[in-house]
Amino acid sequence: MPALPLLPRFTPAPHVVIYVDDVLLVVNKPPRLLSVPGRGEDKQDCLIARLLLDYPDARIVHRLDYDTSGLLVLGRNADSHRELSRQFQDREVDKHYIALALGYLSENAGEVDLPLRYDPPTKPRQVVDMINGQHALTRWKVLAREGGYTRLDLEPFTGRTHQLRVHMQALGHPLLGDALYAPDNVVSADSRLCLHAETLAFTHPVHGGRLQFRTPAPF
Repeated sequence: MPALPLLPRFTPAPHVVIYVDDVLLVVNKPPRLLSVPGRGEDKQDCLIARLLLDYPDARIVHRLDYDTSGLLVLGRNADSHRELSRQFQDREVDKHYIALALGYLSENAGEVDLPLRYDPPTKPRQVVDMINGQHALTRWKVLAREGGYTRLDLEPFTGRTHQLRVHMQALGHPLLGDALYAPDNVVSADSRLCLHAETLAFTHPVHGGRLQFRTPAPF
């Protein structure tokens, strides 16, 4: 395999509101920003706290990891929040992520069906556990192979914590810049985790039309 190149440095940007109406918001979250507050004073800066300054009725429906960038939808009242949450629970929302993974996957498409659980001794990591883990399914498709890594379209059928990152590690192809699951040389290959929620599609909770959004991956 060719030596893995150092990719261009990434400069974090503020969140961007992609779409807004009376009942929902769609936002592009930058990496290294929590979706909701964490424990401790140093973890209070987060996407929802920033959004509430301009949209005091915003309600989180789903989350992205601190290191993951991309699209999130938020409700703006109890009814829209409830309906959007139901769509996620019933797997009626289409989500696709772009990722850069170490090495070249031998096939052009496939899926990973490995159960996951939280691993307290290595907090906040998740691990594959065939006995006690929760069902987790990821579908993947190769977009390009270049420079020692593979560009992938990842579709999480389930929404477990760190699912895409752990599943790619389990295949032997950890994501570039992944400080939790990749070896040091892969972590240092990029200044950020190369995982971005690029497309998001769901049904509008009021008028019932299908909405689809796309923000290209910044890597």
